[in-house]
Amino acid sequence: MTSNPASRALAACALFAAGSSMVLAEVAHAQALAAPQPSADARAVQPEAYVLGPGDSLEISIAGDSQPATRVQIQTDGTIQLALIGSVHAGGLSVVQLRDMITQSLKKGGYYTNPAVNITIVNYASRYVVVLGEVAQPGMVPIDRAYHVSDVLARVGGVKSGGTKIVKLRHATGEEQSLDLDRIATGGPAEDPLVTPGDKLFVPAAQTFYILGQVNRPGNYTVDDGLTLRKALAVAGGVTLLGSKKKIKLVRKGKEYKNVDLDSPVEVGDVIEIGERFF
Repeated sequence: MTSNPASRALAACALFAAGSSMVLAEVAHAQALAAPQPSADARAVQPEAYVLGPGDSLEISIAGDSQPATRVQIQTDGTIQLALIGSVHAGGLSVVQLRDMITQSLKKGGYYTNPAVNITIVNYASRYVVVLGEVAQPGMVPIDRAYHVSDVLARVGGVKSGGTKIVKLRHATGEEQSLDLDRIATGGPAEDPLVTPGDKLFVPAAQTFYILGQVNRPGNYTVDDGLTLRKALAVAGGVTLLGSKKKIKLVRKGKEYKNVDLDSPVEVGDVIEIGERFF
């Protein structure tokens, strides 16, 4: 069947439109993938709820104004200095409250009829928890509300495999707590307490012993509560066919011990060597 020139032209236009749509969709998808993603702090903290304090840095601008944005830091007395309206008390306010205060001051002074004030928190410095030790991303964690210890640990990527099961919490008041990681994960508020600005969390490195020789999995292992020599052998995969439980040598604090009872406790830093049996 022969098509006329007009039909062929319409078909060509349709193909071109479809091809253009596919190209535009691919471009949009590529742009979305290339777009910068928000930082971990930006995702975790809600700036509108964050209570401002001394040391926080802000960037303040007015939509449509020719003047560049103003960057200020909240002083120790809680104030910031702005052009036109002078000193403004920002400490203890949320971003929304400070924005409304600046807006009203600009209107009251006759500088603007209805200014659209924008405020961005550039640096969180007054309300944070310090997390140190064996965590994935140690550092300062800004907090904009009440967080439990588990919330803060999750925000720093959790405890590393080399970390102990004990978390040290030192409050800004000087009070200290030792928290069990398993109980933090499964317990209630008493086992997973709230943190407040100025608190510090520390996850120490695991306390370990080393086992070598005729065991199936020689290596470095954590000294858990109630760990005995018998349990240590089990943790290391048991004695090999060539090994003997009667050929155990224990080195502790530079001293060597033989004929050690299998129910003896294992201490931090112990080196256990399993020797070969005689055939």
